[in-house]
Amino acid sequence: MMTIRPILAAALVFGCTPAMGQTKDDADARAAATEAQMRQDERTVLTHGLWAIPLIPGVVIPPEAVTGAGYVSGIPRLGVPALFETDASLGVSYIAGLRGDGATALPSGMAMGATWNADLMRRGGAMIADEARAKGFNTLLGGGINLIRDPRNGRTFEYMGEDPLHSGLLGGAAVAGIQSRHVLATVKHFALNAQESGRHVVDSVIGDDAFRMSDLLAFQIAIEEGRPGAVMCAYNRVNGAQACGSNYLLNQVLKRDWRYPGFVMSDWGAVRATDFALAGLDQQSGAQIDKGRWLAAPLAAAAARDPAYAARVRDMNRRILRSIYAVGLDRNPPVKAPIDFAANAAVARAVADEAIVLLRNQNALLPLSKSVKSIAIIGGHADAGVLSGGGSTQVEAVGGPAVSIPMGGEGPLAKYNNQTYAPSSPMAAIRALAPSASVTYRDGRYLTDAVAAARTAEIAIVFATQWMREGADVPDLSLPEGQDALIAAVAAANPRTIVVLETGGPVLMPWLERTPAVVEAWYPGIRGGEAIAGVLFGDTNPSGRLPVSFPASTADLPRPELPYAGDSDAAFAKADAAGQRFPIDYDIEGADVGYRWHARTGRAPLYAFGHGLSYTSFDHSAPAVTAGTKPRARLTVRNTGTRAGRDVPQLYLVSTPGGTTRRLAGFAQAMLQPGEARTLDIAIEPRILADRRDGAWVLRGGRYGFAVGRSASDLGPVTYVTLRERRWN
Repeated sequence: MMTIRPILAAALVFGCTPAMGQTKDDADARAAATEAQMRQDERTVLTHGLWAIPLIPGVVIPPEAVTGAGYVSGIPRLGVPALFETDASLGVSYIAGLRGDGATALPSGMAMGATWNADLMRRGGAMIADEARAKGFNTLLGGGINLIRDPRNGRTFEYMGEDPLHSGLLGGAAVAGIQSRHVLATVKHFALNAQESGRHVVDSVIGDDAFRMSDLLAFQIAIEEGRPGAVMCAYNRVNGAQACGSNYLLNQVLKRDWRYPGFVMSDWGAVRATDFALAGLDQQSGAQIDKGRWLAAPLAAAAARDPAYAARVRDMNRRILRSIYAVGLDRNPPVKAPIDFAANAAVARAVADEAIVLLRNQNALLPLSKSVKSIAIIGGHADAGVLSGGGSTQVEAVGGPAVSIPMGGEGPLAKYNNQTYAPSSPMAAIRALAPSASVTYRDGRYLTDAVAAARTAEIAIVFATQWMREGADVPDLSLPEGQDALIAAVAAANPRTIVVLETGGPVLMPWLERTPAVVEAWYPGIRGGEAIAGVLFGDTNPSGRLPVSFPASTADLPRPELPYAGDSDAAFAKADAAGQRFPIDYDIEGADVGYRWHARTGRAPLYAFGHGLSYTSFDHSAPAVTAGTKPRARLTVRNTGTRAGRDVPQLYLVSTPGGTTRRLAGFAQAMLQPGEARTLDIAIEPRILADRRDGAWVLRGGRYGFAVGRSASDLGPVTYVTLRERRWN
């Protein structure tokens, strides 16, 4: 029997993993002792940092800083190391080439979410941390825990999905992997950063109960599982207050209710006043971007005249020091060293192999035979590489990108948002697996040319792309640049057309019924081309499961029109200066995000959360559920097909004493040979069974129904169990 590790259901006493070599008491005691020795001039050293890029006039970057996202000076007299910070959710970021080196790009956050594999997330986090240390960094600004409330969000590709349990577990595992290498990790963007357009000014409005059952629960689980040294607050407002100056978010929820012992760092350019410190902010990041270095000299002055600020400064320093000691930054400094990029690329390939989702496979068109005679590959720069997302998480390989397309802008950081393709050619990988095939490529710009190539080929493969980036949302879920029309035309010319999607998240598919096979490859990373070819030809049996619902129409979303989509950055800035608010009502769906919204409204998605096909088949038994304060479910999964494959059975709560519902309560995975069966034991997260009322979790006494699903919309028989009423904070 395989046992899935239970999830902690209450606030943890935060310590460190054995690998860090520290205990909770040791880290706390050392932090208190060091803080007590600080001179007055040292008390704001750790509370602010620089954006460590040498491009802003008048800002001097210390020579010891490593070009990257940030630098926070240390205190050598007390043995306190500096913080060398890099964006690194998907790999050590490129910073528009200013550092002059490359790194290993993991698949996107959405792709990682599609693996449903926490162990793989730990492995990926450790790999990124090792590369970061070899480049001189000791702090990684990742990973992203925000739920996908709107798939048009420009940072959808960075996040792991729409469900709090799923995102919390996987995100926490990635953080644990990073910190196992003595590199401090963050979780971000705290909280409800669900839209990029107007991100500095939009006001995310939601009630406390719904908030704690959804987005906040994802962060809470990730923090419990990963114990990150820092939490990064967001740009947006939450219920009227800036997230980085929100007493509710930082002091009440994070530090009081969850007893989080680490520190809160701001996002870059998200601080507006010194009193953000009283609201719970511990460190101002990239301070030269803000209108003032609020947590430097102004904070010191406030502490000199006001006991409340003086006490807060002591706490800020102890929290930062505690994380430094808990993760072991002082005893394990980064050392620049050669990097084994081949070994690290193998980790990226392993993630991509489990991330690719087979959405559709009519008449078993896939896997392709390696004896196929002719293949027409169309679009997506598939002759050169695979797409990646833009912004601060952009990772580029050693030697640079295969394709880099300017997307506008001026100045030295304009290429920060180039549309970039990693050098992993799907066409080359396809040729390697089908060496006797005639493989031709058409870029897809002209329908006539693409149709002619498709009509004469045995197989046509259209690579379709949707580029997303930080700082701007996509206006809709269509494929840009006429790709929907391209797919329709190619499918009309060749009934054996396969569509490979390289997208940041969900897209609409008006051509779906004319295409027998659809593969979602996401942004698949530095070995993405090889991973795609492996799935197409069956070297890899696809096992990815959707971490997000694909809606049938944007009309089915809680907000069919993207809020404030027509406003420009200049208009947002002007309105912000005038004190204008831009509210977004997330109480429309409340805690019912994604598949839960579909279940509540009865609107069938195009593809459901959890969906994913395989080249084999699996049977699931009905779950046997054990009651108690830590309920569990046991089920048997059997491979009933002829190929080895990995299954991801999902356990859903489908009814409570209050009525019907749909909530992911737990999940597992099993790699099975043909005919093999295995019994899985799944811990059920108690907070998923409960509701929030009056500041507490309340589990009603009565009968609860559970079902095992292949997706949130494809459920097996229901098993009922009676649970006693419980209430906890």
